[in-house]
Amino acid sequence: MATNTQPVSDLAVIPGEYLLEVVQEAGITQADLARKMGRPPQAINEIIKGEKAITPDTALQLEQVIGVPAHIWTGLESEYQLVKARHQAARQDAEEAALLRGLSYPALAHFAGLPPAHRAADKVRELRRFLGLASLNNLDGVNALRPAYRRSQKMELSPLALAVWLRKAELVAAHVDTAPFDPARLKACGGRIRAMTRQSPQDFEPALRALLADCGVAFLVQPHLARTGVHGATFWITPAKAVLVMTLRYKWADAFWFSLFHEIGHLVLHGKTRTFLENRATDPDARSLEAEADDFASHHLIPPAEMGAFAHSGTISKRALAEFADRVGIDPGIVVGRLHHDGRLPRSWMNGLRTQFDFGKQG
Repeated sequence: MATNTQPVSDLAVIPGEYLLEVVQEAGITQADLARKMGRPPQAINEIIKGEKAITPDTALQLEQVIGVPAHIWTGLESEYQLVKARHQAARQDAEEAALLRGLSYPALAHFAGLPPAHRAADKVRELRRFLGLASLNNLDGVNALRPAYRRSQKMELSPLALAVWLRKAELVAAHVDTAPFDPARLKACGGRIRAMTRQSPQDFEPALRALLADCGVAFLVQPHLARTGVHGATFWITPAKAVLVMTLRYKWADAFWFSLFHEIGHLVLHGKTRTFLENRATDPDARSLEAEADDFASHHLIPPAEMGAFAHSGTISKRALAEFADRVGIDPGIVVGRLHHDGRLPRSWMNGLRTQFDFGKQG
């Protein structure tokens, strides 16, 4: 197959420079040219300096006055603007490449299914294409990339890595069939979801996906991606379809279930338009909504009155803890995790009752 080997110039030549040569050779001044064209002298001067473009109308006038065909002027102007655009695109690529510092493009590419890239500009363009953005600086303007999400407070997070993680969830969730979102139905499913905490992922995952889909929620589990810091996230594809995506960052079952109920809390309590940006985490309103989602998770996992009575019942033994978990119908590891979190049990105690998950490909 033949290839185009014609060189592409990266030198932006102002068409006005050629115009200046032509009028000087013709022995006329800029003022004379302006009068003959019926244009203000300032307009001609701006064209010569490259501050004003040669429009088709101007090109036709130049053809009439100085005899150089109009297509020459429009061609020079088009080439000039194209080279300027290339320079601007190169500057934009370099600016956005800074957002990749500290990130592994091969890891992002493997996660998102992107082709290999070695040049920074190529990496930027592949990520733009995947995210559907004209610029990587536009992340904050896309609602689907501004979810409510749980995160680590102790690490430097990357909005770009988080956007890639969320965008993959968005693309996958678009192919998940769900009923119209029903918050009352979702809240009423809490007991059935609690019962799943005593099952293995192989048993509960298909049932959980189907149950949440029937409530209008596309449920996904994705691998953790470095510098996202997320345990889970919720966002909306349409007003009738929510997405709840989880990651097994630490693989502890109790952390998974708390995060799941936390995200369900956002969907039930906080409507279809609320989003939480990571860099607004210190905002009092955002803290309040996160606290509400935490309370929702705590209340639905273990009834507060029963948890309080058990925690104050005296010395907590392994047998007593297992019996309490059986009585309230929940995985004993979740009780251990709650006692650890509340400071009622040293974090090194009873970890044998906690389990870890492995969802295989987690996709």
